[in-house]
Amino acid sequence: MAAVELSREERALYNPAFTAVLCTRAVQGYDKEYAAPCPLPVAVTAAVMALQPSIRAVLPATTGTGLMGWLDENDAVRVAMTRNAPSLAAVVRPGLLFALQSHILHWDSDGLTLVPRALTKTIKGDTEQSVAIQKAAVHLGRWLPSTGSLSTVLTLLGVKP
Repeated sequence: MAAVELSREERALYNPAFTAVLCTRAVQGYDKEYAAPCPLPVAVTAAVMALQPSIRAVLPATTGTGLMGWLDENDAVRVAMTRNAPSLAAVVRPGLLFALQSHILHWDSDGLTLVPRALTKTIKGDTEQSVAIQKAAVHLGRWLPSTGSLSTVLTLLGVKP
């Protein structure tokens, strides 16, 4: 895979420390909803989706919303994921690695877990955008798995695991 060419603004936003926070926020959301280790694809997919303003703008208000119905009402989400997921996953993966190496997250065969007190539950950020992205990652960590199997969720989103 070729290196991803990012603008100065994108490099600032998509730095490994911030994408590590996003993966951690997705794991926090998953843990809050399911009290279990978070599957790796949930953390990465939630971070990728949270980074996209067009997706954040149409996220459902509750986790009770069905994914299939939501995607039917928001065709642009599938298009955005098909187009943007590969390049955004390439910038999220170093963040996930950073979170693991920094002992913010722990991974074993069951999935990702939070290291206690490694990141506060209170979402803070320097900008409204960074707060909105983090909140979206938490929400997606709770909501994405509610549809069923992860392979079904990824297929519905138009992405490959």
